[in-house]
Amino acid sequence: MKVFEKNSNIFRLLSEAVSEGILIVNHKQLIVAANGSAHSMFGYEEDELVGKPLNVLIPSKYQKAHSGHVNGFIKRSEKRQMGKGRNLYGCKKNGEEFPVEAGLNPLQLYGNSYVMALITDITERKEYTENLEKMVAKRTAQLEEALTAEKELGELKTKFLSLVSHEFKTPLSSILTSTTLLGKYTETAQQDKRDKHLATIKSKVKYLDNIINDFLSVERLESGKVKYNLTFFPLSKVVNEVVYDSNMLLKEGQQILYPQDVDEINLYFDEKILELALSNLVHNSIKYSPENTKIDIRVIAEKEFFTILIIDEGIGIPEAEQKFIFERYFRAGNALLNQGTGIGLNIAKRHLENLGGDITFTSVENKGTEFRITIPIQPLKSNT
Repeated sequence: MKVFEKNSNIFRLLSEAVSEGILIVNHKQLIVAANGSAHSMFGYEEDELVGKPLNVLIPSKYQKAHSGHVNGFIKRSEKRQMGKGRNLYGCKKNGEEFPVEAGLNPLQLYGNSYVMALITDITERKEYTENLEKMVAKRTAQLEEALTAEKELGELKTKFLSLVSHEFKTPLSSILTSTTLLGKYTETAQQDKRDKHLATIKSKVKYLDNIINDFLSVERLESGKVKYNLTFFPLSKVVNEVVYDSNMLLKEGQQILYPQDVDEINLYFDEKILELALSNLVHNSIKYSPENTKIDIRVIAEKEFFTILIIDEGIGIPEAEQKFIFERYFRAGNALLNQGTGIGLNIAKRHLENLGGDITFTSVENKGTEFRITIPIQPLKSNT
């Protein structure tokens, strides 16, 4: 240490112009010299570090291992970058830890061994690197998400084209056949046959019109262009219309059970949306239930919600596929032989959710399904 005291002016002259911290340590790991940058970096006054053990600048959790590293370095006496491949930290006088880089250089002076450490505070660089890594990770995740979405969109388009091809081709073939046969029934006595084919044409055209309306509903939902019309109306009006239309779809022996105590219930809701949801569920119950079964419609008035139950004795939904039932274009494996687009439930649920309602269900395969339409009860509002 006396050597550096004698030559302190030379050390200061050589070191004070350097922005990095310079520490010189003897074989006892005592600091024998330090430049102004080192004092400033570690929060010490001028010359306050001289004579202190090196460990005062090392976080306590690293001190034991660090002493061994320094002793080993002095013995090997070779230049190297300290802590290569590891994160190094210094400790300021106030106990604050900060990341550093240190280059070590052995030197011999008047027969004594010393180590000169060139120390750089890399706090800003480390923060920049960490922020950059976070940005890269975030961007990578966004790209992966976009690629996944693009892949799903491609699969969805393929599924959509296949679905449209199938769902349009079948009714169009029926329309073409019926139209062709109509031309053959020219006699007055064959009017009943003409009526039969005209009914088929009307039915298939209505089916196609419903599909197109579903696709348009999807587009409006996706674009946010849906406008709802909230009004007061009697629940019985919607139920009557749905049941009337559904009666024409009933199979042999099927029966719709009308709900009790529905005439006194008035709702403040979008009438068309409720009709869409209810008709979708009742028509599905008819479609996926065998002959001689019942479709039971019930209404439950609760404190904050009205619940409409649609209970059938149909084929049910396989348990493994129930989590997908509201996904667009999804159709359960046991329903593929029936006509359908897999859009109706998705549209109905999204409309109801937009209005504060919901659709849920419970189902057991081969035993039946219970769907529940939930509608929030709104207080009566005056017209003024």
